[in-house]
Amino acid sequence: MREAAATRAPPVRARFDRIAASKPLVFALCLLPLAWLAWDTLHGRLGTDPVARLEHRTGIWALRLLLATLAITPLRLLTKWHWSTRYRRMLGLFAFFYASVHLAIYLVIDLGGFWSQIFGEIAKKPYITVGFAAWLMMIPLAVTSTKAMMRRLGPNWLRLHRLVYAIGLCGALHFLWLVKSGNTIAVREPVIYLAVLLALLALRVPGWLRRWRSADVRRPAPTKTLRSGKA
Repeated sequence: MREAAATRAPPVRARFDRIAASKPLVFALCLLPLAWLAWDTLHGRLGTDPVARLEHRTGIWALRLLLATLAITPLRLLTKWHWSTRYRRMLGLFAFFYASVHLAIYLVIDLGGFWSQIFGEIAKKPYITVGFAAWLMMIPLAVTSTKAMMRRLGPNWLRLHRLVYAIGLCGALHFLWLVKSGNTIAVREPVIYLAVLLALLALRVPGWLRRWRSADVRRPAPTKTLRSGKA
């Protein structure tokens, strides 16, 4: 009995998951811009055009969180911080959340609830066209962001979520085209965001090229069939 007790393996302690423990903090930080905006709204600190400020601040945070989502993979490749991918889904969902708040403010406050006007605005104003297109493309990504949908879709899940590149481009163009032409001070900010987006996409190019080359290598060569005929 004593020998059996001596040879018994020590109990395995559960490993502390720092990433899971930090997610509530990241969640709270992502909500902080909205809380700050609500505080400024209640205290009348939005300036002479509060609706424009509401739209700008919610839209800019949607774009920032979208760029943060796109930065996860280059960050992992450059630093080998593989744990950073566990924040990607939360950042992407918050980008969709702020984009939805941005659109809701435009529909309810800016258009005064006359939602039918949105289709005329989409047709007339290119910056609204690309912005609305970006929001529409974000819907399937948000719906399929769960692990259950990832398992159900299989390889198609990755193909679907490549829409994030088009979403990022549409979001950056939405911000750029929204700014009045000729105002160099105002144009500078959206140009910076567009440059950051292009840099993040450029960092992915080597990986895309490697995957395309490996796919070409794995692709079977076409076989020639000989047809026999009468002389």
